[in-house]
Amino acid sequence: MNTTENQGMLINSFEPKIVGFLCNWCSYAGADKAGATQAQYPPNVNIVKVMCSGRVDPQFVLKSFQEGADGVMILACHPGDCHYKEGNYRAAQRYQMLKVLLTQFGIEQERCFFDYVSAGESDKFVQLITQTVAKIKELGPLNLKVTV
Repeated sequence: MNTTENQGMLINSFEPKIVGFLCNWCSYAGADKAGATQAQYPPNVNIVKVMCSGRVDPQFVLKSFQEGADGVMILACHPGDCHYKEGNYRAAQRYQMLKVLLTQFGIEQERCFFDYVSAGESDKFVQLITQTVAKIKELGPLNLKVTV
């Protein structure tokens, strides 16, 4: 087997490690509902429940990548539905800043994903997990050249 075939096999067998930061009130509830209905989705996401997406510090994301994550998801309440009034707006603003920061560390912006999922959107949760895993598989493993 030549090197190209070996690389193709490694990419096909690559299972990404993804960290998902989910707000307690909406996104986590949507994930819980997906689990309760036994919806099928890839098991690649390790969920971290946070009280509010606005509490997700960019350092948490950088630390996730440093500790071996290939991708990170931040899922928030829909605009106007935040239990803490504006935490999701703060999270959306931080996400824009975070994308610039990731580029400075040589991490593709596509490895960090932000979206809104309500408690009743278990189907959307499953769809986002599935799409994110596929996208990270396409990108391949994260090989950090510098220490974050």
